[in-house]
Amino acid sequence: MAQAPVTVTVTGAAGNIGYSLLFRIAEGAVFGPDVPVNLRLLEITPALNAAKGVAMELADSAFNTLYDVDIFDDPNKAFEGTNLALLVGAMPRKKGMERADLISANGGIFGPQGRAINDHAADDVKVTVVGNPANTNALIAAKAAPDVPNERFTAMMRLDHTRAISQLAEKVGARNEDIKKLVVWGNHSADQHPDISYTTVNGKNAVDLVDDAWVNDVFRPRVAKRGAEIIEVRGASSAASAASGAIAHSRDWVQGTPEGDFTTVGMYSDGSHYGVPEGIVFGFPAVSRNGAWEVVDGLEISEATQAGIDKNVKALQEEFAIIQSLGLA
Repeated sequence: MAQAPVTVTVTGAAGNIGYSLLFRIAEGAVFGPDVPVNLRLLEITPALNAAKGVAMELADSAFNTLYDVDIFDDPNKAFEGTNLALLVGAMPRKKGMERADLISANGGIFGPQGRAINDHAADDVKVTVVGNPANTNALIAAKAAPDVPNERFTAMMRLDHTRAISQLAEKVGARNEDIKKLVVWGNHSADQHPDISYTTVNGKNAVDLVDDAWVNDVFRPRVAKRGAEIIEVRGASSAASAASGAIAHSRDWVQGTPEGDFTTVGMYSDGSHYGVPEGIVFGFPAVSRNGAWEVVDGLEISEATQAGIDKNVKALQEEFAIIQSLGLA
């Protein structure tokens, strides 16, 4: 391996999602089997010993692509020279917590991380926010990093995307790989709008294979509430599938999306796509070319899709108003 190692920082590295992420990154799932990786693990001080245990397991796995592992509780050190940042650690919503309280608590996490990325990360840094509320946390981090282009900050909506693929595949008796051009508009929340208007299944239009009642009454609500369903059944959150979504998002960002397909990415809106106003992080259909995400334009928007987009815009603008009121933007 003649190539210089790339540096990846994972926050909340000792948590369930971080634990599921790290071994796959270390074995080459993002950058490929020939690219060496330096891992930087960021944790809160009380969890440093747990992070050390994870580092020991990574060492014991003897991955050919893993060059080094460092552990930090200081974001300024953790993001030094980072090429890829996966912001996983976040404050979960607790019983009785208002949305403003949740956003305020996460502002204390993602604001300092954004500043540390601004001041210390590599010039080509790519940032994926996994910790919820992912879209608004990504916006908080971006606002704290004025020297980093806004398009370098993304919210991981790939899990919503793959959940939608899985539900559609099961319904029509297809394989996941047979499904192309699906999108989940908007927010990584119950407001999201999974959309099969442009989707094909083995080249056939998906809308011709299912009825509207299933789409509206089963498909969309189940995709949007899948995380809660898993918690109810499993008794724990969907950590492994979230990690898989983050890996797929990062891999496609680095290596490019397959030709003839697109995926869903929470991207900073510049106001030029599908009537979504500037200044929020919004789920768009996207492709990755030469290491950059591009919104797929030109899709025909139905009344139902427009209503879904508008609903998500309203919710995200309300969250943006909260971060403004808290001085986070």
